[in-house]
Amino acid sequence: APPRGGKMAAATGRAAGAAPAGYTALAVKFAERQRSPHCLLVKEHQVREGADTAHPPRRTLFVLNVPPYCGPDALFRLFSRCGHVQSVDMCDKPGPGEKKDKLTSKFFDHKTLKGFQVAYVVFRKAAAVQAAKALSWEGPLLISTEKHPVKTGISKWIASYEASIVDPKELKAEVDAYMQDYDKKMAEEEAKAAQEEGVPDEEGWVKVTRKGRKPGLPRTEAANLRVLEKEKRKRARKELLNFYAWQHRQTKREHIAQLRKKFEEDKQKIALMRAQRKFRPY
Repeated sequence: APPRGGKMAAATGRAAGAAPAGYTALAVKFAERQRSPHCLLVKEHQVREGADTAHPPRRTLFVLNVPPYCGPDALFRLFSRCGHVQSVDMCDKPGPGEKKDKLTSKFFDHKTLKGFQVAYVVFRKAAAVQAAKALSWEGPLLISTEKHPVKTGISKWIASYEASIVDPKELKAEVDAYMQDYDKKMAEEEAKAAQEEGVPDEEGWVKVTRKGRKPGLPRTEAANLRVLEKEKRKRARKELLNFYAWQHRQTKREHIAQLRKKFEEDKQKIALMRAQRKFRPY
């Protein structure tokens, strides 16, 4: 039997029963003034053991039909009443998840999701998933409240514009740090390759690297321009040769046409001379 909650809880329970098989419908509203609630479809995330390392089974709540105005912070706040939330991952469509390095970049690798999305809410304990599904017996959950308002309209556009302004000093510091890490990684790889050079593996094979008097150097912008100019000249020369070949074929066709025309004229002359009995080939 449903817990206390009155008519609203019973109505919400009936709405949850109308959800697709295996899903539970949670009624949410953007704000108190909104009349019609929106339904989030939730269920326990179940996959093969080890198939989804980022979203462990039994502790992950899979959420469908997430509206655009409901971000990770709002979902974190909505489901925190059920238990400690470790992470909230949002994407445009369901798919296998793998543990990825946390993005520390402030300017790069940021993808803006549009439209309705799906979410994976990872709890610390498995009991929180069942508690989240039991929220269907409560009234509509509010996404935007006085304590935690969700920006819309002009304020959202202003915040988005302010976030798009790049601080040159911060950008330079991030790029310098990335290049230092990259140079360090390349130096480690080169040192490892130098140690392994000429050393046979378990089967006795020796890896041969490409080295010589003229080792390969990374192309500079000037070198790339020279290569492009060389390819352009080669292509133009080929087109010119093709043009001359076409002209040569056309000249041969015209010469053959003239020979045929002269042959026909000679045939007519011979026929006329035979008719006048003046044709004496011997």
